[in-house]
Amino acid sequence: MRAKSILIMVFAGMLAFSGCTVGGGLQSSPLAYGGFTDAGFRIPPVPIYKVDQKFHRQTVPYATDEAPGTIIVDTGAKFLYYVLGDGQALRYGIGVGKAGFEWHGTAHVERKREWPDWSAPSAMMVRERNRGHIIPAHMEGGLMNPLGARALYLYNEKGDTGYRLHGSPEWWSIGKAVSAGCIRLMNQDIIDLYDRAPIGTKVIVI
Repeated sequence: MRAKSILIMVFAGMLAFSGCTVGGGLQSSPLAYGGFTDAGFRIPPVPIYKVDQKFHRQTVPYATDEAPGTIIVDTGAKFLYYVLGDGQALRYGIGVGKAGFEWHGTAHVERKREWPDWSAPSAMMVRERNRGHIIPAHMEGGLMNPLGARALYLYNEKGDTGYRLHGSPEWWSIGKAVSAGCIRLMNQDIIDLYDRAPIGTKVIVI
């Protein structure tokens, strides 16, 4: 019995690390939460057992009149929903903007980039300089880039909102208000979302 119990514990631990949950939850995929190589970059695994289970990628009941394929970002609950239809959605945990940096409204995905470059907004450079921090004006795509493995650029009727749905290696920031307004997901999750959401996808931020 002891050997059987140990095997069950090891199996459950492997599922948790891979991003799967016993009896439901995350839909298993090669892009769960393990490490893998993407475009020559080695994405490290996420110690998913350290992330609150509610922020793991998972299919959940979700009532909405929005069409399947719509993205709904609930900044208060720190969840992003990808509407599947039939009363269900794929839910991701997110990090959101700090107080004073929030944005709400309706937009659409105008551009998508894999391993995007990042350019610091001038206001951010001034703000950080006043705090004694010097940040680079531009960074090439890569593991240390603030936009992570993927970025979806949000536009509305006025043009570029300046806000993105993007990846981050900082898994510990998921579920917190940490960013300068953009919505961040774990790199494994933004890759999954990127592959689901085409150009033109409607995005509602509430």
